[in-house]
Amino acid sequence: MPNSLVRPLPRPHASRTLLCMSFCGGGTAPFRPWARTLPEDVELVLHCYPGREGRFTAPFADDWDEMLDDALEALHDIARRPYILFGHSMGAWVAFDLARRAPDEGLAPPQSLVVSAADSPARWRLAAEQRPRSDDTDEQLVDWMRGKGQLPESLLADPDIMQIAVEILRADMRVMNSYRYRAGERAQVPVQVLLGEDDSISGAAQERWRQLSDGRMHATLLPGGHFYTPEVWARLPDHLTALRSAALLQQ
Repeated sequence: MPNSLVRPLPRPHASRTLLCMSFCGGGTAPFRPWARTLPEDVELVLHCYPGREGRFTAPFADDWDEMLDDALEALHDIARRPYILFGHSMGAWVAFDLARRAPDEGLAPPQSLVVSAADSPARWRLAAEQRPRSDDTDEQLVDWMRGKGQLPESLLADPDIMQIAVEILRADMRVMNSYRYRAGERAQVPVQVLLGEDDSISGAAQERWRQLSDGRMHATLLPGGHFYTPEVWARLPDHLTALRSAALLQQ
């Protein structure tokens, strides 16, 4: 198993995998509690980007292509059995590119692609204008993370942890700045779009994602902002139609 993959609750006999890609500046920790909310036949697997958590000593990715190649290497292990790809915020673009590239790698595509709290990657130019710059001050980056709700208040008083959080975010911003969507890139899989009612990403993002998929499209509007409400986030897999459909079939 690649050292980038984290299995919070190993289920070697599960019939499917939910593979999650994290947000800009994030790691696997916010997703780990989901392992106990999933149906028994689904194993939660989390991809850890280089430069954080168990890969703290690995250099940060220099650009988008390097980050994607790292995730593709992990996908070779996952795609041996049916899987669902989930990505939150920046992770939604990573998941989209993985779904798009999987057939070129000789891998089975995901059963479903779930993109959460993200606009279409075709809007990459506008997105670059709306997010912080990698050369912003530490204070500006901390304020942005606090505004998005990705920093627990308990961490704000720890200067060492905050410095690490800023370094990771700054590195991921550099990677995001290298992203380029090429016209015509599509994922030939069903797509579910999750959006927060109070997020800055408009509901029109659903239609923009529709232009990038040849499969079925389903959109779900959830309470809260970029990370929804704490209650919704804690059980976000309950809102994934691909998992819910599988559970209903087993009843």
